[in-house]
Amino acid sequence: MKLAGRIALVTGGSRGIGRAIVCQLAEAGAKVAFVYQSNRDAAENLAKEQADLGREVWALQADVSKKPEADAVVEQVLAKWSKIDILVNNAGIIRDKPILAMSIEEWQQVIDTNLTSVFNFCQAVVRPMMSARYGRIINMSSVSADFSNPGQANYAASKAGIEGFSRCMAVEYAKRGITVNCVAPGFIETDMTVAVVNAAGDKIKNAIPVKRLGKPEDISNAVLFFACEEASYVTGQVLKVDGGLTLGGMG
Repeated sequence: MKLAGRIALVTGGSRGIGRAIVCQLAEAGAKVAFVYQSNRDAAENLAKEQADLGREVWALQADVSKKPEADAVVEQVLAKWSKIDILVNNAGIIRDKPILAMSIEEWQQVIDTNLTSVFNFCQAVVRPMMSARYGRIINMSSVSADFSNPGQANYAASKAGIEGFSRCMAVEYAKRGITVNCVAPGFIETDMTVAVVNAAGDKIKNAIPVKRLGKPEDISNAVLFFACEEASYVTGQVLKVDGGLTLGGMG
């Protein structure tokens, strides 16, 4: 198994894309700790499901936007498994509104959950990764970082920030054996996108060259690549997994 002996930490791991990532990393042989905020039943069900398959998966509750809670999660994982080889920052929310209608609270909540959480967890894991001279950090961006969607100023800003942050971190820690990359999903079949997709009908699918929505597993496949030893020469990159949506073709 590609990740045998590796320890992974995934934020936003109980549902959707995060759930698929947890399952795929565990299937590849990693021990996986994942963070959830409020859906305890979903988190416990996922951990039990994986345990029944003989995989070691651990659910931890935390508010990823709060630095002390992020630090506490990392400390718990290090206490249990002694190291963290792989960090996947997947936690994210949307609070879509036009700029004039958006409250400062709605702006800040998205920035804190989507972007500040990435800083929180990256800063917490980088020292033990430096000591091990090994680390794989995968941060979840979005095609919204450079694909303009009205009503998503807060979300787009958070995702563009993730990409800029990741490039800087990649340069800072490349000599220490740590890679930092982003995966940028397009429209994926998850609870978070279902309302947007349903409202748009076939318009979204018709705009995607492959003529279908993505599945969470399409994203977890990309994460697995970046998490593996084989990706050791890839850092500071953004991999768009969007079915060709951002190519801008007329087909």
